[in-house]
Amino acid sequence: MIIGEAVKERILELCRDRDITINKLCTMSGVTQSTVNNIVSGRNRSVTISTIKKLCDGLDMPIEEFFRSDLFRGLEQEIK
Repeated sequence: MIIGEAVKERILELCRDRDITINKLCTMSGVTQSTVNNIVSGRNRSVTISTIKKLCDGLDMPIEEFFRSDLFRGLEQEIK
């Protein structure tokens, strides 16, 4: 798995765990619907740390917790 896929899966996982929609996450975090839709659809695979931080702020969680997931273990090499 590459980082973009892991971020996408982590966002979806957090929404499921908290029983919120992507739309609700956008409202809570101030990140535009189009940005989050592009991430979860796979159209944007290079999400910025700033965007992840905003999502974390909306979820009231530290950014370290976002990355504390097995999804981020053993990621593929990005440079090929």
